[in-house]
Amino acid sequence: MRIAFTVIRAIVAAAIAAAIIGQLVTSIDFWTQDPAADIPFLLLGFFSFFTIESNVLSVVVLGIGAVLLLVGRGEDPRWFALVRVSVVTYMAVTGIVYNLLLRGVELPQGSTLGWSNEILHVVGPLYLVLDWLFAPGRAPLPWSTVRTIVVFPIVWAAYTLLRGPFAIDSRTGEPWYPYPFLNPTVSANGYFSVAFYVVMIAVIIAVTGAGAVWISRRGLATSGAERVKQLVGELDE
Repeated sequence: MRIAFTVIRAIVAAAIAAAIIGQLVTSIDFWTQDPAADIPFLLLGFFSFFTIESNVLSVVVLGIGAVLLLVGRGEDPRWFALVRVSVVTYMAVTGIVYNLLLRGVELPQGSTLGWSNEILHVVGPLYLVLDWLFAPGRAPLPWSTVRTIVVFPIVWAAYTLLRGPFAIDSRTGEPWYPYPFLNPTVSANGYFSVAFYVVMIAVIIAVTGAGAVWISRRGLATSGAERVKQLVGELDE
């Protein structure tokens, strides 16, 4: 089981890395066709997408996770369990938000690379969730972990909304936002619509994170039940 998941993690990490690089190369090629494009500005924008950041973190987590499965035998270290559950949450939310709100919407990253798009928004999120459910090494986590999980999305949302009005795209002369629902200039009700979506996504992240923590604690409950059964059996003997 550990060897199987080691191989799968390495394959999925390589696929996600290839998808990020493929989309980046495609975007750069698209941007350079416009003489008004500010390439450094657009590169910063590319890596400001929550999807890209979550997938980059996934490559790191899957790589470390593959090594831990090879060299370890028990539960994952607490620090890795915390990072892993956070990234699982971010990837799950990436998949949910994209497929509910953004599928079919052209994002301001340049021409979309089809196979890369599916790996980043479907394959990657789905595998991270399945890995959390079934891969060995998952450690039980306290409920307070949810507070830690939401820190990065809060910082990202603050960065995005504060940067947006000052991030002027030289091609359009308009403020640049990674996702249309965060752009008050195109949202139906301006900042009211933006606030609604931010709150909604925050709730999704918190609920998803709590669900991931609950799954880890179910593992603890099962382990505890098994220990009780073993103890009862020893007493009967």
